[in-house]
Amino acid sequence: MNTETRKLKLTAVSYLNTKPFIYGLYRSEMAGQFDLSLDIPSECARKLKSGEVDLALTPVAIIPELEEAYLVSNYCIGAVGAVNTVCVFSEVPLREIKRLYLDFHSRSSVALTRLLCAEFWHIAPELVPATEGFENEIGGETAALIIGDRTIGLHDRYPYVYDLAEAWTAWTGLPFVFAAWIAVKPLPDDLLTQFNAALEAGIRYVPELVKVLPDMPMFDLEHYYRHYISYELDDAKWQGLNRFLNALAGEKGYNLKRQIG
Repeated sequence: MNTETRKLKLTAVSYLNTKPFIYGLYRSEMAGQFDLSLDIPSECARKLKSGEVDLALTPVAIIPELEEAYLVSNYCIGAVGAVNTVCVFSEVPLREIKRLYLDFHSRSSVALTRLLCAEFWHIAPELVPATEGFENEIGGETAALIIGDRTIGLHDRYPYVYDLAEAWTAWTGLPFVFAAWIAVKPLPDDLLTQFNAALEAGIRYVPELVKVLPDMPMFDLEHYYRHYISYELDDAKWQGLNRFLNALAGEKGYNLKRQIG
């Protein structure tokens, strides 16, 4: 790819947890070198798989479906324990749930829910692919996996809230990686150095970013960035990521190369 003749095509998750990355990129020297679209997670995965973009902050569940996958950043959307915005909301305890809607915005969270139900929670509700408005179906023995910004304000509405990242850590002792920066072919090392510097700067800019984002009286955004989202893709998250991918891929395996870090 000749980055001098065309801009790098990027897609990233459109949720609040991605804003530090976006802020860092647009404040960096790279700002004129890329075309960025913000999409729901499942659409990020689709664009990467179809070749519409060069690089995506994508749900990691797509990785086993790619012929080649390159992890090109030391930063991710991860959690060490509770993440707060990827949860099952219910009026009844886990073992009484008979029907569970799965958020259509997600790939990794849906896969994680299936895994936790079978291997950790040991429950077998009917798992229903959701459509628009599914949040209104919660009631009685029907629960829902809801992810992202739409979870804000729901924690006080339902008596039972099950945080998926917290459950994963309780089960495995490892952090969870929901989304990572993935390319389907190697990218130039100098570009990745510049790219990662912009992401790192964005994380440092969080106090400034919070001041320019719309006020959210019922949601402490800086606390969310500092205490729920864990951005560094360190060795523990690398282990957690590979354990999750192994569980998804099974005997088929997967082909993830770490180009940086």
